[in-house]
Amino acid sequence: MHILHIDTSIFGDASVSRSLSAAIAAELRLRYPGAAYVYRDLAAQAPAHLDEAIAAGFRPSAIAQFSAADKAEHALSETLVTELLAADIVVLGVPMLNFSVPSQLKAWFDRVAQPGRTFQYTSAGPVGIAGDKKDIMASTRGGGYASGPAAAMDFHETYTRAYFGFLGIRQFHILRAELLSKGPELRSQSIRAALDGVPDAVTALTAPVAA
Repeated sequence: MHILHIDTSIFGDASVSRSLSAAIAAELRLRYPGAAYVYRDLAAQAPAHLDEAIAAGFRPSAIAQFSAADKAEHALSETLVTELLAADIVVLGVPMLNFSVPSQLKAWFDRVAQPGRTFQYTSAGPVGIAGDKKDIMASTRGGGYASGPAAAMDFHETYTRAYFGFLGIRQFHILRAELLSKGPELRSQSIRAALDGVPDAVTALTAPVAA
């Protein structure tokens, strides 16, 4: 068992998504004490956003020579995709920012979407090849986007699920805390419900898939 735990919130110890992702990771490690565990904090060490030189590390390019800085970025891209490919379970702490994911996570998405590694082009279109993995997203939002009129503005969970689906990772689970900016009572209730739901979420995450 290999666990990859990724946090993305810029709010440090005040982050609810970090608290939820930590609880999920702790529950997984309790159940699988021999599991390999890798933690990556994308807010503390954000990968640079994709540019031509960085993308040339895993895509065709007209660039003939690379600087030492470019080569270091290529090495980071390789580290990031290797971490993902080695993982059996990916735990993500992802707050909603302006209806979508933090830009640090988008930078990570762009680094690990590598042709021939996590997806491949075919005559029928791109096909995900990242492997048989399970993802769980600790999702936090200030408002309510799971249903109702605001659901149309959810480019947060929907995007993250679609992205991993593109890589071929279909087993995608969500543990959600919403309404965090709607007053202390609703905030407290939502956080408590999400934390109380961690054991059941991990059970669902690790349950065998029906044939």
